[in-house]
Amino acid sequence: MASDTIISASAVDYLIVFLYFAVVLGIGVLARRQISDSVDFFLSGRSLPAWVTGLAFISANLGAVEIMGMSASGAEFGLPTVHYFWVGAIPAMLFLGVVMMPFYYGSKVRSVPEFMRRRFGTGAHLVNAISFAVAQLLIAGINLFLLGTIIQALLGWDLYVALIVAAVIVLSYITLGGLSAAIYNEVLQFFVIVASLLPLTLLGLHRVGGWDGLTDGITRAAESNPDTIPPADQQLNSWPGLPLTGFDSELWSVVGIVFGLGFVLSFGYWTTNFVEVQRALASDSISSARKTPIIGSFPKMFVPFITIVPGMIAAVLVNEIADTKAGKVVEGGTSGDVTYNDSLLYLMREVLPNGLLGLAIAGLLAAFMAGMAANISAFNTVLSYDLWQQYVVKERSDAYYLTVGRVATVAATVIAIFTATLASNFSNIMDYLQALFGFFNAPLFATFILGMFWKRMTPTAGWVGLVAGTGSAVLVAILSEDTFGSWSTGTIPISGQGAAFVAAGVAFAVDVVLSIVVSLVTKPKEASELRGLVYSETPRADLVDPQESSYPWYRRTLPLAGVSLVLVTVLNIIF
Repeated sequence: MASDTIISASAVDYLIVFLYFAVVLGIGVLARRQISDSVDFFLSGRSLPAWVTGLAFISANLGAVEIMGMSASGAEFGLPTVHYFWVGAIPAMLFLGVVMMPFYYGSKVRSVPEFMRRRFGTGAHLVNAISFAVAQLLIAGINLFLLGTIIQALLGWDLYVALIVAAVIVLSYITLGGLSAAIYNEVLQFFVIVASLLPLTLLGLHRVGGWDGLTDGITRAAESNPDTIPPADQQLNSWPGLPLTGFDSELWSVVGIVFGLGFVLSFGYWTTNFVEVQRALASDSISSARKTPIIGSFPKMFVPFITIVPGMIAAVLVNEIADTKAGKVVEGGTSGDVTYNDSLLYLMREVLPNGLLGLAIAGLLAAFMAGMAANISAFNTVLSYDLWQQYVVKERSDAYYLTVGRVATVAATVIAIFTATLASNFSNIMDYLQALFGFFNAPLFATFILGMFWKRMTPTAGWVGLVAGTGSAVLVAILSEDTFGSWSTGTIPISGQGAAFVAAGVAFAVDVVLSIVVSLVTKPKEASELRGLVYSETPRADLVDPQESSYPWYRRTLPLAGVSLVLVTVLNIIF
């Protein structure tokens, strides 16, 4: 046990963490007994109720992004970070449930790339499957890096040792139980995360003197360091979000948030990311599949209060984070010097008593395992069916591809140990994550949405648009300031998350324009081949559950979506 650990835990805290891991592995063992074929392993046999898949849908996303990334952005930018939820998540989740999920579930696909193959053919399918697999390995690395930092902060181990230990634990329960183990653990993890982060928020607010004390602290810090800290009114109001985007113009900041984040990045992530879609596909009916993201939208809109607010508290209450925000270099943290990524760890050290500290540690471990398990389980499905079965070894037994999936799980976990080191180079992990979403999700969304609503779009346009869109986003990121450190040229004077918004917007525009141009000079598919894949060619009976009309309003898709939309609009107005 090292003496220079960030967190000083007691025997009670270690006992709580140990018991939690025992439960997690136990769920994996129990789920293994229910696996008889690949549909059980990869899609839980399509047997889970909507409330289970709805909570798993959110828990799969309640990983590194929500916990460390959002608390880091809360400490750095303040309230504008809520746009990742109220503008950059809820509308797209509702669109997924109401409009797009019937196409996924009704076509009986096992992955988003498989949908691309049916709509556009092997060219777009291969490009999408490869880019998706790479993205999952990189994002799994982010989750693993942050999981490793918790173990490092707790035990003082070398980061690489912590990464290997964390990887083995996650690998164990995914390999044992497949998606069922991942989903049931995600439901458990959702409640553990909330139970651990809510006391952290409440105790932190109490220590700074409530909400008024927090706003006073942010105001004093901004007035004392005007050169390095954004003005208090910009940190304490969500709009126009200048600290978040890094733009000088309020108009362009709003445009960047609404178009870059709220439309391109948000819809690109929530409607095409198989990590999320896979949870809904595991539900027991098309009605449950549609309600999965809508049910998830209700807890999602309140997550900022247990992730972003603790980051804001840390910037006032924790000296190391306050000094870092003021532009000072502070030794310590998980990367040699204190960064915004350390905000939550230092706040836990500052305010939580023993017992609650152990619960909070278990909650963070749960969050990162949920995120990494989601990435790995999506990766093994795509690699097994969309790449291996389609292009390498065809027409083998179901048991063979199930074995490939298990091997892919092990390989992905090993690779994630190395991609985790890339994440360690960023002081705010959200900068890196949003750049990745701009590369992979924005062009996919452009191709997807155009192909779903325009039957004239051709297979050639599908893969050309994807390649060009991804390439343009990478180019914008390299030309921006500091997005990739020494690889960046600084030609475009935008840095951080504003650069990600611009890159995503460019990728979307380039993809759409090229797809239209190429479609007009190449041959489309016959209309008879597009049933279930294009809106205009799919009968309405294929897109709805005939029994849903007999349900009470709170079990129907559209009324639930309407209530969610009203609530998130009210939150935007209040803040």
